Amino acid sequence: MNSLIPLIGMTLGQLQQVAAECGMPRFAAKQMCRWLYEKRATDISQMTDLSKPAREKLAKRYTIGIEAPLSQAVSADGTIKYLFRGCGGRAVEAVYIPDGERATLCVSSQAGCRMGCTFCMTGRYGYQGDLTTHQIMNQVLAIPQSLSLTNIVFMGMGEPLDNLDAVMQAIEILTAPWGLAWSPKRITVSSIGKMPQLQTLLSQTKVHIAISLHSPLTSQRAEIMPVERAFPIKKVLETLRQYDFSHQRRLSVEYIMWKDVNDSPRFAQSLARLLDGLECRVNLIRYHSSGLDTGEPQCSDTETMEYFRDRLNQLGITATIRTSRGEDIAAACGMLAGKPDNTDSKEQNI
Repeated sequence: MNSLIPLIGMTLGQLQQVAAECGMPRFAAKQMCRWLYEKRATDISQMTDLSKPAREKLAKRYTIGIEAPLSQAVSADGTIKYLFRGCGGRAVEAVYIPDGERATLCVSSQAGCRMGCTFCMTGRYGYQGDLTTHQIMNQVLAIPQSLSLTNIVFMGMGEPLDNLDAVMQAIEILTAPWGLAWSPKRITVSSIGKMPQLQTLLSQTKVHIAISLHSPLTSQRAEIMPVERAFPIKKVLETLRQYDFSHQRRLSVEYIMWKDVNDSPRFAQSLARLLDGLECRVNLIRYHSSGLDTGEPQCSDTETMEYFRDRLNQLGITATIRTSRGEDIAAACGMLAGKPDNTDSKEQNI
């Protein structure tokens, strides 16, 4: 096993420590940042503005750390799902979604998930561990389309706020002038509403927020999302109301629709009441069946979803139906599950 420490995923401050350890001047950290995040070096030998002795010393303990995907699967709609080395014996997935001039990457923050949402494939396989900042950033930097990405969404495997330190460090690298220098408006973090981590994210970053709601009824939400018992959605929304979502930052509410479960006019009315006065957009999402449980609910039909959308708009809540992407390769919302590291993939090896 490679014992070298990856540089990808390190902040400027951490690289300053590396520079000091290797006897380099403090400014060498910014030089390393340029090679890692701007010039996209793949080997320490390419860092030619560092002295040769410094590069040799650096290479004895460190490596760039770019790890290519293990495999990929390509959807008929152009979506590509990449499989990466994870942790705890389970690989993780990232999904590239091209859409005109927009190119979005959905990244994972954990191998598995411990939130236990009944409708999510990731949660069904349990929790195997947190990804490091290196593993998160590697998903962004290692895919062939890395340089053309316009947006990042933390909506892959895992609850991002359950691995807050690594996610916050990744956001710092994505947005810092010494990193990728992205606007935070290009980044969205999705959460079930884990507190107080949500408050930390809101206070310390300007990224967009997406909250998984899925039912406006407390008892029903608690059945499908156990987190409701610990962090009731009403209290989560109270917290969100303390922040400004009218200008630079956007708030989305995610709502999966199930036939005869949460798609009636009564639910539209309850949802509108719950969100009244909150500047947000509701994304109505088609339910994607796992095929593993014959008793699982079915997705609402298109006519019902369109009525639900229109009713929310009539009630003053902006709502849209999210286009489903990558369902044929199990890359759509709620379908990411990774694979055991020792299991052969039917996907195309890279």
